[in-house]
Amino acid sequence: MRRPNILLTGTPGVGKSTLGKELASRTGLTYISVGDLAKEEELYEGFDEEYECPILDEDRVIDELEDKMREGGVIVDYHGCDFFPEHWFHIVFVLRTDNSFLYDRLESRGYKGKKLQDNIQCEIFQTLYEEAMLSYRKEIVHQLPSNTPEDLERNLDQIVQWIEQWTKDNN
Repeated sequence: MRRPNILLTGTPGVGKSTLGKELASRTGLTYISVGDLAKEEELYEGFDEEYECPILDEDRVIDELEDKMREGGVIVDYHGCDFFPEHWFHIVFVLRTDNSFLYDRLESRGYKGKKLQDNIQCEIFQTLYEEAMLSYRKEIVHQLPSNTPEDLERNLDQIVQWIEQWTKDNN
């Protein structure tokens, strides 16, 4: 049976991991956090001193995910999206969070200074949404609000319905 591949993207702190893990639990799809995968497999090509974080080796990430993506049924969670092959995903969800919520979430993760400001600006200027619109067919890219527990439930219901419909239409 064919199952869809889903990309969850958005600024750090918008709720991608929370949504992705719960979605996997409700649907039986495989959840992959690119950040966790990179950490486990050491898929880095250096360290960014300014942002105090490792630099992802995007080519090695692609190599690592290729077989799983071909099989289908994968939810990929990452704050960037322009380096994944376009054909991997059947739908792309860009999570969006109001800055008042996002600021608190990032601050509680220890973000400060330039890293905090740049991530807030990224959300203000819809950077990840624009990146998704440029990287994938416009009709598969959707924005979802991700501010409250009610938003989370609505998003889960909506995506589960989409998965059920996609599965019916493609098997």
